[in-house]
Amino acid sequence: MVNRKELDPESSPRAAFGARLRSSREARGWKQEDLSLHMGISSGHISGVETTRKMPSLRFAKAADMAFGVTDTAATFERQWREMHQGSLLEGFPEYVGYEGRAVEIRLYEIGIIPGLLQTPEYARVLADSAIRRGSITPEQASERVKFLAERQAALTRPRPPMLLVVMDESCIRRPIGGPEVMRAQLDRLVEVAALPNTMLQIAPFEMGELRPFDLPVNLLTLPDRSLIAYAESQAQGHLERETTSVLHMLTAYHQLQAEAVSQAASVDMINEA
Repeated sequence: MVNRKELDPESSPRAAFGARLRSSREARGWKQEDLSLHMGISSGHISGVETTRKMPSLRFAKAADMAFGVTDTAATFERQWREMHQGSLLEGFPEYVGYEGRAVEIRLYEIGIIPGLLQTPEYARVLADSAIRRGSITPEQASERVKFLAERQAALTRPRPPMLLVVMDESCIRRPIGGPEVMRAQLDRLVEVAALPNTMLQIAPFEMGELRPFDLPVNLLTLPDRSLIAYAESQAQGHLERETTSVLHMLTAYHQLQAEAVSQAASVDMINEA
């Protein structure tokens, strides 16, 4: 106990997370080594999180939920972790991502940039660095944003990955981001994704004109119980909706979008041409 670092939970979200982790562990009479066995994470890393020397990851938060048996409660470490990151994310988005990680089907529509789940690290970093230069986020938030994206993408490689249906406006593949080398690698990544058995990728060409049903990016999730969740965002705000009449209308519009978009084979040809 001589080297014990006392934490002020009010000093920062990271300190609050570390203090809660420590108090939950001690309430069970566990040492850090005991918690390490339950979480599958080294005791040194746990010590670092408890003393704020290390930032907890999403994987860490989920492991803590499992270890303390709070996974299906309203007060999870995962939720606390997501709240820590809201400074660099739009309102509503952290909650959406929680559902995204459990979805059996993910439908995306994007305008102007490649959807986050399909971005290469280099492409994502260019976008984050641009936000730093505009003064909209800090360098620390930019790093969190890129790391957070990698955590989301990991869900696509889980043992039973979701069906991923993506329609991108043609502007996504025509708009140069980060220079030719970054863009070429990103477009190659799209071709690789299109070849996956659980993915359908289509381009909505400029020629669609007024037939394009959406003017903003759209995310639609089908959860294991077949319920639907929609998430849409503007420049400054995100909005999450659970299964309602409006969500069903969005799903119908998405089906219309898919019908008007070019086929996956033709979309891959467009990507290769780009």
